[in-house]
Amino acid sequence: MTSRRVRTLAIVTLAVVLPLGVVAVVRAGDDGGGTARPVAAPTASATASPVPTDATVIMPGRPGESATSRAAGEITDTGAVPHNYMDVWFVRMMIPHHAQALQMAELAPDRAADPDIRAIAARIRASQGPEMGFMRGWLQNRNLPAEVEGHDHGTMRGMQTPEALARLAAARGADFDRLFVQMMTAHHQGAIELATDLLTVGADQTLNEFANSVATEQTVEIGRMHELLAR
Repeated sequence: MTSRRVRTLAIVTLAVVLPLGVVAVVRAGDDGGGTARPVAAPTASATASPVPTDATVIMPGRPGESATSRAAGEITDTGAVPHNYMDVWFVRMMIPHHAQALQMAELAPDRAADPDIRAIAARIRASQGPEMGFMRGWLQNRNLPAEVEGHDHGTMRGMQTPEALARLAAARGADFDRLFVQMMTAHHQGAIELATDLLTVGADQTLNEFANSVATEQTVEIGRMHELLAR
């Protein structure tokens, strides 16, 4: 067979094989010239496409944390993440629960006498705002509505009444600090109970990690607030 016939057969073979896959260009790590190199995606008969272990993958951080980069070789495909009724219920309840905590924390800058109380309130605003965004996104990604028709969020554990919120808004100085600690402690305890319930029966691993973080951080904040009043 002549070299010309070999080249012709090779071209025909490529014309048949290439439509079965897609050629992807991946930016590898240091390939000597810093250039992109093509990597063939799997054909119809392949089971998985090889991913260069030196490629970089951006991983989203936990709620309130920045994204990080990891080598592709460190990432494994876990497939679809299952969730159950308790996961959905937890997210739907925790969003308005966080919203009320933010409502109370936003009163502190103009009313609190103790700068440490203002600092705790600022921490609550900085953490629970992004956490609400995370939870809303969790529902949206699953085409689930955030609202529960007919549910009174005011009956949830730790939720403060409109009258209590009005008293907090009217307080100033040391009176505000005392009321804030009392009300936010009860509010945090309610959130910790909700998180603990999820950790018992929840199926979504990401939500379990989030609930554990909520329980841990809010327990610490309760201790800090009580230390401030005891000074």
